[in-house]
Amino acid sequence: MKYEQLARDIVKNVGGKENVNSVVHCITRLRFKLKDETKANTDAIKNMEGVVTVIKSGGQYQVVIGNHVPDVYKAVVDVGGFHSQSAADDENADKQKSSFIDIIASIFTPILGVLAATGMIKGFNALFTALGWLEPTSGTYQILNAIGDSLFYFFPIFLGYTAIKKFGGSPFIGMAIGASLVYPTLSTLTSGEPITTLFSGTVFQSPVHITFLGVPVILMSYASSVIPVILAAFFGAKVEKWLRNVIPDVVKAFLVPFFTLLITVPITFLVIGPIATWIGVLLGQATLWLYNLSPMIAGFFVGGFWQVFVIFGLHWGLVPIAINNLTVHGADPVLGTMFGASFAQIGAVLGVWLKTKEQKLKTLSVPAFISGIFGVTEPAIYGITLPLKRPFIISCIGGAVGGAILGFCKSQIYMVGGLGIFGIPTYIDPAGGLTLGFWGAIIGMVVAFIVGFILTLLFGLGKGKESAQVSDTPAAAAGQNQAGVRLSSEVIFSPFKGRVTSLSLLKDEAFSSGALGKGVAIEPSEGKLFAPVSGTVSALFPTNHAIGLTSDKGAEILVHIGMDTVELDGKFFTAHVSQGARVEKGQLLIEFDIAGIEGAGYSVSTPIIVTNHDQYQQLDISTVKTVKPGDRLIEVKAK
Repeated sequence: MKYEQLARDIVKNVGGKENVNSVVHCITRLRFKLKDETKANTDAIKNMEGVVTVIKSGGQYQVVIGNHVPDVYKAVVDVGGFHSQSAADDENADKQKSSFIDIIASIFTPILGVLAATGMIKGFNALFTALGWLEPTSGTYQILNAIGDSLFYFFPIFLGYTAIKKFGGSPFIGMAIGASLVYPTLSTLTSGEPITTLFSGTVFQSPVHITFLGVPVILMSYASSVIPVILAAFFGAKVEKWLRNVIPDVVKAFLVPFFTLLITVPITFLVIGPIATWIGVLLGQATLWLYNLSPMIAGFFVGGFWQVFVIFGLHWGLVPIAINNLTVHGADPVLGTMFGASFAQIGAVLGVWLKTKEQKLKTLSVPAFISGIFGVTEPAIYGITLPLKRPFIISCIGGAVGGAILGFCKSQIYMVGGLGIFGIPTYIDPAGGLTLGFWGAIIGMVVAFIVGFILTLLFGLGKGKESAQVSDTPAAAAGQNQAGVRLSSEVIFSPFKGRVTSLSLLKDEAFSSGALGKGVAIEPSEGKLFAPVSGTVSALFPTNHAIGLTSDKGAEILVHIGMDTVELDGKFFTAHVSQGARVEKGQLLIEFDIAGIEGAGYSVSTPIIVTNHDQYQQLDISTVKTVKPGDRLIEVKAK
């Protein structure tokens, strides 16, 4: 067994086979479900020859291997005595066991892009007004404001879709539940004298203006709300599932949604909505009370640990709190204090770029710095600062200092907007313009960047990190790939028709950081993957979402269609080749349904990477923005 020792080392350092609930693999990584992740020796695994990196995400302990992961997986299964299963089976088996963080992430992730976009529009509208470029009474202002408010005002409709989908219900039923909550006529019924008042003399005192079948209804304002629709969607999904088991198949199509809505919506207005709203108010007051104990300490804590939260996915727990604060109080200081963290990160990256003599680090630093300016810090974290350790700690210090400044200035966000520099307009108070809080955000951002940059320059990257490091394998030194094929310079052609983007923009850090290989990403506009070279199919995952190729000249290429598409279990993918098959450049390899994949909630952004790039002297990427199959995409030059 070629990988027996590696498998033994991995099993030992994940805490032993008794610490493993399950292990599966996709095209690039082993995906462990561990009983206790604290028992895993992550540093030891990362330093193993044959391991690219380790990623903890979505409740999985992912050991990134590369193209030969099927062989390593087989060895791990044999060594550990585990049951062999597919990644998709494992994902489906655990859908109902998702953690709170995973649930929140699944609900909010699909709409973050639009939420950021509408927030940016609203923020720039506020900026233009503060600078005197627009009048609030102008038509331009009103239309821009309508765009900016569109998603946030009707938030329950969007969250109804994503939440009920996460809970296993029908998305359009979730949208109907959300739309009921923001039905405009109901807001007009609160004028005039109430019929009665419930809970008089308490903090929950509520006037009643209407009844439902004689039961008093407490009308609340659900526009922009978060908690009520999520709880209603959870309840609705349970009701729908029960109805599907009791209603005959012949009438399910219309009777299931009929009774689901008829049961869920009234109960939401009568019980779920009021209780959830009161919970939201109390949650908002509690967070603001904690913040007001010492805004500087709160800012220091959130700013300093924000990047740690991001690594472990804990930041998702703060997102609904922040949105709830925006709904209840019109502003939020919780997310407002993390603004300097990303700038401290890119300050440290710039320091690494100037300090190191290692060419690989210099090459990775430039795109990581650029993406970090716009708030995408995963390439910087996973590709540079976290592996070096000291720059990551320094960036946390910079984020803490920036957060303390934001706390001191009482900086708050007044809308959810863009990341990085696009987040600046979110600190503009629509009622007060350029306040101290706004200037505090600017100062905190600049100081965090300077602290990260200067400390990295002063304290370096750790012993031995400033000098170049070369650790070529015997095969690499001889100019051969892992299969023993002598490497030659060659051109790798585009396998798709579509738009070319940077790997650093991908949401999967193993690809975006360059840990798995160098290359580009393509947003396909046509669901056909053609062979970019002549060679053999070295890997084809059973779900047909990813393929590995070895060219006749030795290049090892991985094409991974979409992000996390292994979870589709082969749906929407059709392969026209098999593993080990000989292929010619331009040959159709895989067909896939773009609309179906995106409709299921997955991105089709596809990395095309050269996994043995370190065995070449140089790798050049074409600068064209749109390509078609057969266009020059990547050129590798042999040593």
